[in-house]
Amino acid sequence: MIAIGLARKVPLGFAHDGKSSGRAKELPADKNAELRPAAVIPAGLETEMAVKILFVDDDPNILDGFRRQLRQDFWVETALGAEEGLRVALEKGPFAVIVSDLQMPGMDGIEFLNQTRQLSPDSMRIMLTGNADLQTAIEAVNRGYIFRFLTKPCAPQTLKGALAAGVRQYQLVCAERQLLVKTLRGSLKVLAEILQLINPEAFGRATRITHLVKKVARAMPAPDLWHIETAAYLSQIGCVILPEEVLKKFYRGDGLTGEEAQLFSMHPLIASDLLSHIPRMETVAKIISDQDRSFDDTANGELLPGSRILKVVLDFDRIHATEVTDNDALEIMASRVGRYDPDVLAVLQKVLGVEPGYEKMSLPVRKLQDEMIIDDDLFLQDGRLVVVKGYRVNVTFRERIKGFVEAPGIVEPVKVLVPSEMAKALSRYPRKVDR
Repeated sequence: MIAIGLARKVPLGFAHDGKSSGRAKELPADKNAELRPAAVIPAGLETEMAVKILFVDDDPNILDGFRRQLRQDFWVETALGAEEGLRVALEKGPFAVIVSDLQMPGMDGIEFLNQTRQLSPDSMRIMLTGNADLQTAIEAVNRGYIFRFLTKPCAPQTLKGALAAGVRQYQLVCAERQLLVKTLRGSLKVLAEILQLINPEAFGRATRITHLVKKVARAMPAPDLWHIETAAYLSQIGCVILPEEVLKKFYRGDGLTGEEAQLFSMHPLIASDLLSHIPRMETVAKIISDQDRSFDDTANGELLPGSRILKVVLDFDRIHATEVTDNDALEIMASRVGRYDPDVLAVLQKVLGVEPGYEKMSLPVRKLQDEMIIDDDLFLQDGRLVVVKGYRVNVTFRERIKGFVEAPGIVEPVKVLVPSEMAKALSRYPRKVDR
């Protein structure tokens, strides 16, 4: 059985106080704190995880019966009525299985289970009712996406069997999702590494703007942060078609020839087309394809928040690369009425500056450490670019540059942003602060 990362580890160190709540907690340091009975994983479900079952009913006696009947087999939570059930599902989830009575005051079981799909989409839902007519069963399955439909009175072994089947199905769903996430992350990493090898200038820009996009997106009520940040990270992969010299000309603000400008204008669509072949990347592909659209461009459909953020940060990065100050770059952008989302521009102005918790330093190559951020383009002594400003140092980078230290040599010292705690240990080296 696969252990799912979303689930909870089996708690250790439980004690019993005579109560039969069916819940379990890790033994707290405070000996006077409430103690709960142990949660036991049933035979056949031995695994590194302890999944939880939620029972919802408007009869407290029935809920007490479930706790007594199942506390040695499952980790049970209960809720009195649908409203409390939604609260418990939100605050104490995720639950592997949610079991609900049908007839409850205020909100019936069908509507309750339908709403739990929004709070806990992977949970298996079981309807338990004494009114077992065919129409009710059909409606429950269609609206609530019911895993099992059981009737009262329900034999203990039948209920336990249904719960065990629900747990297994939940684990399969979570395992598949985990596999998809790992596959997706691996695919994105390969794309980024290919860009780094083929066009380090484009990779450096993507790394640099991703960091700023994250800060802007997290400072705004922007939905789908993962989509926005991933789009920023992959926004330049279409530049694989461009010679590196063309990108350098563009970033310096030099004029491009007609052919070069046409090639450059194609890179967002090429990136979008590459990503459209990867499942569940449709939103990321859309954000990237619209990264150059102006805010007032309403003729081509909706402009997603991610595209608006990406447009602002990309243009700021290009203007800033021409060696103007942050304030001057913002003033230039503010003068371009209609091109940028004013809310995004306002947030960018707030988040610009030295990283919180970082200090600017100049260090020899041998002192570079993971999580430092390159604060100026890094070159070899023969003039070749190693990485651009904004690159985050990692073990792969440090191993790669070892081969350049002796010959042809690296231009030192290296300007970096250093985490504050790390900077204290390096304080004996000269620092240069640029404002």
